[in-house]
Parts: sequence; C-alpha cells; structure tokens
Amino acid sequence: MPEFLGIDTSNYTTSAAVYVSEDNRIYQTKKLLPVKEGELGLRQSDAVFHHTKQLPEMIERLFGETELSAPMTVTASARPRNIEGSYMPCFLCGEGFARSYSAVTGAKLYTTSHQIGHILAALYSADRLELVKEPFIAFHVSGGTTDCLLCEPDEDNVLSISEIGTSLDLKAGQAVDRTGVMLGLRFPCGAELEKLAAGADKHYKVKPVLKNGSCCLSGVENKCGSMLKNGESPENTARYCLDFIADTIIAMTAYAVEKHGELPLVFAGGVMSDVIIRDRIISRYPSASFAEPQFSCDNAAGVAIYGYLKSTGEKRCL
Repeated sequence: MPEFLGIDTSNYTTSAAVYVSEDNRIYQTKKLLPVKEGELGLRQSDAVFHHTKQLPEMIERLFGETELSAPMTVTASARPRNIEGSYMPCFLCGEGFARSYSAVTGAKLYTTSHQIGHILAALYSADRLELVKEPFIAFHVSGGTTDCLLCEPDEDNVLSISEIGTSLDLKAGQAVDRTGVMLGLRFPCGAELEKLAAGADKHYKVKPVLKNGSCCLSGVENKCGSMLKNGESPENTARYCLDFIADTIIAMTAYAVEKHGELPLVFAGGVMSDVIIRDRIISRYPSASFAEPQFSCDNAAGVAIYGYLKSTGEKRCL
C-alpha cells in the first residue's frame, strides 16, 4: 500500500503524519512544545531541544498505534517559506530525521516549506486537492504569518507562491496570543480566546488598516490593552481582537480578488481554525475553503501529501 511519511518541526509543534494514498487517509500525531505560563514563546535553542526530545515519541506513537508499513517516501518541512533566506533552526530536527530515514531505508526524500505544508493540509481537509492544478488565492494566518498568497502550479515545488499582501507589523497569531496573555490565558491562546469571546455581549465594526493589500495589526494589541484599563469585560476585549482580525482578512481578500479576479479562496493556518473569524469570512465569501481544526494548526499532513504529489508527478513524467 503506497504510504507517504511527513515530518514537521515548526516553532511550536512536533508533528508526524502518514498519507495513505489508496484510502486518501491521513494518520497523524503531534505535540505542542512546552511554553512556561505567562511567556509568549520559545527561544530557537529551546525549540530545537524539545523537538529532539518529542520527535521520536511522535514516530513511536504514529507507527505503534496503527498497522502502517514502512513508507518508501519521506518529506520534511525544511524552511518556513520558499523564499531566499527563509530559515529557522527548529526545522533542522525534522529534516535531519528525514535524511537519516531515507539513508537507512532507501526511501525517496523530499523537502518543502512549512507554508506549503499548511496550504496542502487545508486543500486536503477541504477536499480541494485538485486546486494544485490551477491558480488560487490562499491565506496562511498563524503566529508567524499573516500572508495573502497567489498560488500557481509548479512542477518543481508543487506550488509557486507569490505574495499579494502580508502584515507590516504584528502577525495575527501574535495579536491573539498577546491579547490572550494580557487576559491571563495560557500560551498558545487561540482556543481559550475564542471561548472567552463567545461570551461577549458586543460585536465590533472595525476599519482595517491596509496599505497596498498589506495590513497593520499592532493597533489591536494597543486597543485591547486600553479597553481592559477602561473597565471593558475580558469577553468583549477578546471579541474585539477576533473581529479586528476577521475584518482585516476580509479587506485583504477583497484587495486580492480585485487584483487577481474571482479565483478559488483557501484559508490555512492556526488562526483560521477560529470559528468566529471563519464564520465572519464565510458570511462575505461563502464559497471559501477552510481546513478543519486538526489540519489548521501546525501539522505534518500537508508535508506528507507533498511527498505523494511529487512522487506521482515524477512517475507521470517517466
């Protein structure tokens, strides 16, 4: 049975996945890196240490709890994005494992970017993998990115990605986490901030700050801090943060559609798993595709699928 192993060691999650192409099924294991209470992240040296410790556990769980055979294709995310200079030490953990696995077993080895992994996981989850054959607009919205991207088919990299817009300051995931920690929530704060915002008795109309399709999000942190100081409830403060992000993404989408036409829309990344943000976007763009939560947050599913697409693409060329 053709099986494709993917490894992703992002800044906050250790993840391994196997894509079984005959069943179109993903098996995955993942574990957040530990962040001390009240802190907003990890140093890269600490991330590397925790990935080194957690990756063997993820592999043992993945193959110990299933009847998967040894995959003959292995792919690792080796960089954040497919642009020059894109590098983070934590990805060396997954890439090193993949290279070792390939050397020992003879498995075909590929590497890709964390960003492409996110987009392919979203396409798989939304049952839209056929979009790799045509242009589409994708958002990658997480702790490190708030990117609006033009995606086009690419023989070498599966997808060629061009930036339409990004955040010029704070990223959406950073805004969520900083607001959450301000409210006493534990990092990463997305799920708890969403629960808190569900109890709000106010909804906010926000005027996004856009410059040529790129956004500015630093104002949301300052506004939320001001709201709390002036006695606003934690629930309403949380809701303002999420409404601000949702309206900003909608404005960036409108810019992208005006510039590139009515292309399919795909939303990927951990922030896009937030129901409040997702529902607000769908109310404006009902045909948009979103990943389910287990494929929105950092995961190796799309990385495994990358190996499948590369393998089958190369076979078609023979």
